[in-house]
Amino acid sequence: MSKKFVKDITLRDEDFALWYTDVCLKAELMDYSAVAGFIIYRPYGFAIWENIKSYLDKEFKKTGHENVYMPLVIAENLFQKEKDHVEGFAPESVYLTTDATSKSDEKLIVRPTSEVLFCEHYRKIVSSYRDLPKKYNQWCNVVRWEKTTRPFLRGKEFLWQEGHTVHATEEEARKEALDMLGVYNDMGKNLLAIPFITGRKTELEKFAGADETYTIEALMHDGKALQSGTTHYFGQNFSVPFEITFQDRDNQLKHAYQTSWGVTTRLIGAVIMVHGDDDGLVLPPYLAPIQTVIVPIQSQREEVIAASNKIKELLEKENIRVRLDDSDKTPGWKFSEYEMKGVPIRVEVGPRDLKENKVTLALRYNREKIQCNLDDVVPTIKKLIPEIHEKMYKRALEHVKKHTHTINDYSEFGKVIAKGGYIKMSIAGEEEELKVKEDHQATARVILNEPLLTEKCLVSGKKATKTILFARAY
Repeated sequence: MSKKFVKDITLRDEDFALWYTDVCLKAELMDYSAVAGFIIYRPYGFAIWENIKSYLDKEFKKTGHENVYMPLVIAENLFQKEKDHVEGFAPESVYLTTDATSKSDEKLIVRPTSEVLFCEHYRKIVSSYRDLPKKYNQWCNVVRWEKTTRPFLRGKEFLWQEGHTVHATEEEARKEALDMLGVYNDMGKNLLAIPFITGRKTELEKFAGADETYTIEALMHDGKALQSGTTHYFGQNFSVPFEITFQDRDNQLKHAYQTSWGVTTRLIGAVIMVHGDDDGLVLPPYLAPIQTVIVPIQSQREEVIAASNKIKELLEKENIRVRLDDSDKTPGWKFSEYEMKGVPIRVEVGPRDLKENKVTLALRYNREKIQCNLDDVVPTIKKLIPEIHEKMYKRALEHVKKHTHTINDYSEFGKVIAKGGYIKMSIAGEEEELKVKEDHQATARVILNEPLLTEKCLVSGKKATKTILFARAY
C-alpha cells in the first residue's frame, strides 16, 4: 500500500458515522460554525451543490418552471391556516423575537418550508383559468430546529429548492407531481450515479398537508436508506383554506389544485455515503467540481510544466473542469489530497514518461492506472468520463440489488434488517407498519408498484393489501 501523505480517515466498516464525519471535514466540504447544528459550506462542498443546482435549474426551466424568491419569515396567523401542515412543522418552527422598540404583537416564524407563502401569493395573482398553471420554484435556505444534527443529512439550517405549482385540474396537478419525480430520478442516474427507488409514501410517512407524497430513496453503503427528495400532490388541501380560486371556462368559481417538490443539500451526503471509500470521497465525474487534476512530477523541469499547461489548455477547450496543481507540495501529498477529494481522473506528467511521449492517468473510482500517449490524453479523458459514470452507477445498482431481501416469516425480519438493506414485505395496513417500526426501528420507505408477495400479511396474518419496502433510515 502506498504511503499516506494526508492524515488517514476512519475505516468505513470500523465506524461508518465517524468515517462520514471525517470525510466531510478532511475533504474540506464543510466546517462547524459557532452555533450547534449550523454548518459552514466550504468552497469544495458548495461547488458540489452548485453543480446539482445547475443541473436541476436547467431541467426545471425546460419544463416551464420559473424561479422566484419568497421572504425568509412567515406571519404566524398565516402559518396557522392549514391545520395538518402546522401540526407537522410546529415542533421544528423557530420564532423571531422583535426588537425592544417594536409595539407589534405579531409573531414571525423563520420559514421551515414555504407552502403558506406561495399560497398567499397565488391567492392574490390567480383569478381566471387563463392565469394557470403557475409553476414556480425557489432556491433558498430553511430553518428547522432539529434535535440531532449531522452535516448535510440533517441540520437546523439547510439549502434546498422548493417547487410550488398551482393548476386548474386534478389531472394536471397529479401529472406535475409525477413528472417532477421523474426529473429527480433522472438526476440520480445522469448526475449523481445513484439508483433511486421511486414511489408513493404510506399515509403514515407522507408530508404534512399532502394528499399523496412521492419519494426518491437511496441505499447507503452501510445499508441504511436515505430519503433524497420528495414530490407532493396537495389536491385542494391548501387552496381551500387559502381561498385560491379561479373562474373556469364554464364561468364557475373553483378551487385550484397544487403540488410542491424539493431536494436539499442532503444529496451531498448521499453521494458521500453511496460512493465513498476508505480513502475519502469518490465523486461521479459529471458532478465533480474538478473532473481532472494534473499533477506535474518534478514541476521545476521546463518540459514537464510545458506539457502540463498544454494538457490543461486542451481540456479547458473541451469544457472539462480541470485543475493544474503546480504547487511546491510533493507529488505523493497531492495524490493523497485529490484522492481524498474524490477527483475522478488524475493526470501524472513526469520526465520519464514524457521521454516516451506518454503520461499516466489514474482513475479514482477503481484505482486503475492507464499509460496514455500524450496526443491522446484529451480524447481518452473525454471517453473515460461517461465510462466512469456508467460503471459507478452500475456498482451502486448492484449494491441495491444485493441488499434487497424478501422474507418468508416475520420472525426473520430482525436478523435480516440487522445486516442492512431493504426488506420487501406485503402487509395489511397502518397497524402492521407501526408494529414493524416499533419492533425493528425500520420504516416504510415506499409502496412498491408490484404484485403482492403473499396473500396474508406476515406481521398479523390479515389479508395483505400492499407491498412495502422497509429499511432503517437516516
